Amino acid sequence: WPYCRKRCSYCNFNTYVVRAVDEAAVRACLVREAQTLLRLSQVYSVTSVFFGGGTPSLASPGTVAAVLEAVAGAAHLPAAAEVTLEANPSSASTSGLAGFRAAGVNRLSIGVQSLDDAELRMLGREHTAAEARQAVEAARGLFPGRTSIDLLFGLPGQSRDAWAQQLEAALRLCDDHISLYQLTLERGTALAAQVRGGALPAPSQDLLADMYETARNVLVAAGFRHYEVSNFARKGALSTHNLSYWRADEYIGVGPGAHGRFILRSEGGCSREARVQTLEPITWMQEVQSQGHGTRSRVVLNPLEQLEELLTLGLRTDEGITHERWEHFSPQLSLQDVFGEPGEARALQQEGWLVLDSGGLRCTWAGLAVLDSLLPDLLWQLQRA
Repeated sequence: WPYCRKRCSYCNFNTYVVRAVDEAAVRACLVREAQTLLRLSQVYSVTSVFFGGGTPSLASPGTVAAVLEAVAGAAHLPAAAEVTLEANPSSASTSGLAGFRAAGVNRLSIGVQSLDDAELRMLGREHTAAEARQAVEAARGLFPGRTSIDLLFGLPGQSRDAWAQQLEAALRLCDDHISLYQLTLERGTALAAQVRGGALPAPSQDLLADMYETARNVLVAAGFRHYEVSNFARKGALSTHNLSYWRADEYIGVGPGAHGRFILRSEGGCSREARVQTLEPITWMQEVQSQGHGTRSRVVLNPLEQLEELLTLGLRTDEGITHERWEHFSPQLSLQDVFGEPGEARALQQEGWLVLDSGGLRCTWAGLAVLDSLLPDLLWQLQRA
């Protein structure tokens, strides 16, 4: 769902602010594209559905119900499948959320981003901290144990103490899943321009590292498992859908700008394709209406590219990459063959960043905190092997 009521100051996602949305037309296209791509993939069973955006909570529950009906009609959608909706506090009334629950949503991800009103204004968010609290409390009443909140850290001018206080406030508010994202100042956004122009201070790398470590310590002490670079869960409330990305499972992207990774079994395919749907909603709708889908680019991934994705995504998790998962993509060359030999990976293990054992290949906590700086060496070693 690519539409928002306003653009946040830090956002460079494929989002659109328009005066009016022809929801019936968008719904019909989402349904048709889902049916087409499911047919092309010939997938038997769907384990999760995720409504992202934009702001999907601006759509009506009827649109969500229609998409889920289309998925269930084209593949097996188990009753226990995880169905997540992203929501903004400003469009998350109790009655609206109850409508989404009746439509089939059973997990909610709320874009709180901050519990400080001054920070929310700087980020260009529509809601206040009080409205965020109300939305999370309403969501927890409807989706107990399955309400996640997003928070941003590393904001211009944010101190470590202010961040620590916000974490404590978030712990009093949150359910069993929390996602923490370091703010990235993307080129072309209003916030990046303010920092570049000197109107706002950029945080230092040392402060960002301190904030991340503080968050980990606070959340782990509160019983959360740090199961992925940015994600924490307790009582087993891990996100099934996001884990499927990190484990390099197949997934189908539906809607403007959506990404997918799946095999076109209907065309006799045996290799995974990377697909990206047309970005602009009106053009995307025209393409769906004329050909059943709005796929803008299709690239068949070769074995090395698939392993590169598996490595890059799998090392984001605390479980890392198991031997079995690696073998699924690389029957001839084991993890031990690639990373157990003398080279970069061996050095990273000796320095305490990486572990290779009977469980597979994974980062230590110290390695997880600096993963982006480890990956180039590991990808180079994989390419040589």
